[in-house]
Amino acid sequence: MTIQARVGEITERIARRSHDSRSSYLERIQAAADKGPQRSRLACGNLAHGFAACGPSDKAALAGDVVPNLGIITAYNDMLSAHQPYELYPDLIRAAASEVGAVAQVAGGVPAMCDGVTQGQEGMELSLFSRDIIAMSAAVGLSHQMFDAAVFLGICDKIVPGLVIAALSFGHLPAVFIPAGPMTTGISNDEKAKVRQLYAEGKVGRAELLESESKSYHGPGTCTFYGTANSNQMLMEVMGLHMPGASFVNPGTPLREALTKEAAKRALAMTALGNEFTPVGEIISEKSIVNGVVGLHATGGSTNHTMHLVAMANAAGIKLTWDDISDLSDVVPLLSRVYPNGKADVNHFQAAGGLGFLMRELLDHGYMHKDVKTVYGDDLSAYTVEAKLDADGNVTRIPSPERSGDETVLAPMDKAFQTSGGLKVLSGNLGKAVIKISAVAQERHIIEAPARVFHSQEEFLAAFSRKELTGDVAAVVRFMGPQACGMPELHKLTPALGIMQDRGQRVALITDGRMSGASGKVPAAIHVTPEACSGGPIAKIRDGDMIRLDAVSGELSILVDQQRFNERPCATQDLSDHQTGVGRDLFAAFRANVGTADTGAHVFG
Repeated sequence: MTIQARVGEITERIARRSHDSRSSYLERIQAAADKGPQRSRLACGNLAHGFAACGPSDKAALAGDVVPNLGIITAYNDMLSAHQPYELYPDLIRAAASEVGAVAQVAGGVPAMCDGVTQGQEGMELSLFSRDIIAMSAAVGLSHQMFDAAVFLGICDKIVPGLVIAALSFGHLPAVFIPAGPMTTGISNDEKAKVRQLYAEGKVGRAELLESESKSYHGPGTCTFYGTANSNQMLMEVMGLHMPGASFVNPGTPLREALTKEAAKRALAMTALGNEFTPVGEIISEKSIVNGVVGLHATGGSTNHTMHLVAMANAAGIKLTWDDISDLSDVVPLLSRVYPNGKADVNHFQAAGGLGFLMRELLDHGYMHKDVKTVYGDDLSAYTVEAKLDADGNVTRIPSPERSGDETVLAPMDKAFQTSGGLKVLSGNLGKAVIKISAVAQERHIIEAPARVFHSQEEFLAAFSRKELTGDVAAVVRFMGPQACGMPELHKLTPALGIMQDRGQRVALITDGRMSGASGKVPAAIHVTPEACSGGPIAKIRDGDMIRLDAVSGELSILVDQQRFNERPCATQDLSDHQTGVGRDLFAAFRANVGTADTGAHVFG
């Protein structure tokens, strides 16, 4: 199947725009690859330090410089449910390397914060910046130049994008990303959301809420809703950085262990010491980036990736824009309904056919590029499979099912849930913003309402508690952008906004903060840029101004006389309370140097 015309056009314009920066990047990683194995350039004292803790056989192998050494970058901690399974992975990877006559070493660890723990807390103001810290931490680990390839152990929100940026900085090395999988299914997402809303209304207490939350987030693995963490896993598979079928296999299973060992062996097979040299900087290309955006739209994935994908692409010299993302949304159909844009979780999605089925539908109808490099070869159709165990306990693969196991969760192309993707870019005289529309009822895609302006989540919730938010409301929560306070997620607002909407009010949220992959049923224009802190138009909104949010035409506007609006002074806000405590004082340089949301909100040049 040839590529769909509009997808092809957008890919070509990204390639044209990126020509100079991409060429420069490829030249740089080729020059690094041409130098050969890095260890050969280390002085004897350097090398002795590098393998001092190894056993005698590994020392001999590394000294000879003919046996590949696999670097492990791990985001393990046992507070984060998704990352707790990684505790045992280094031993599995070392064993797998030994089986093929190679060596593996933990090159370094990176921080891994849980947005679920920090949600609504001061620590959330470090969350977005942690992505760039992770990239730099991984670079420190790889900078020893002891490694011929790397595997990356990470799964959650900012962690995978940070690891991808680091991998691309060392783009001359092969890289395989190894997931840990989702936790098993707990209580239904509908039940969880209902208890949260009852708590917000004061109808149940903290004990009932904690019991409900504990039944939902109950074991090792990623949270099972389709937020940023599981969107990350989709992206890594769609972009060819996972082994086929690896993303959504539960932790602690024989298949999960076999996939981990297989991934380690595959990374070692791709080094410059063998015959299948495949550096990660060549895997991530304009076509694979477009495939990632297509996957994001087709699954109704996380709004965070309107920033992360831009930042990841930039690390490979590829200039992706919000307009590219929005234009792809116009043509890519939504094929998946997983909470918050459906009742199912990712385990149901996997059981219905998972990514193998989804990717086959998209490839067969020309929405994805087939001719891309992956860690498994040069043909993305190799990913239209399910991973299984054979009789010897090794990974085998079978074609994905011809039919979805549940068309309410995973639809074939001729029964797509909607003809456009789950994300939309908005623009107008308030700047640019992103909205996740896949979970919003169609009759709420256009909202006109008077503004109520707040400078914190707490201000909004106090007004809600005082029963001030009656009638239609466009809630403007500003000074939440990356320069202001690190761009926290504002999920504390979700129950209250949901209650207002359920009462029959027409409600929208407009913010320069984030809502992430859990953006739900209330229309939310998020990532507004320019942000209030830099004098963006959102800083000029006043209570009572009429706001129009139109997710059909892609408009975000204030309906006042434009000249008078332009003449208004910008509001200001004392942000000193956001600059100290829980480590925020250490991130002043990030707040001062961070880029805008639409350019990836990163600090790298």
